[in-house]
Amino acid sequence: MSASGIREFWRDQRGQDLIEYALLVAVVAITCGAALVPVTPTISVIFSKIVSVVEKNQ
Repeated sequence: MSASGIREFWRDQRGQDLIEYALLVAVVAITCGAALVPVTPTISVIFSKIVSVVEKNQ
């Protein structure tokens, strides 16, 4: 690959939007995952209570 080919590749902006959206999705996914960690025990308690109520009423 010649120097002009490398410069052309470096300046080419096709596909840039896709990469930006992928990075945005990754940041949102990591943030959601981090936000769910402290809530997990509470959700577990709620589901345990639901299971015990359902089992009592059978």
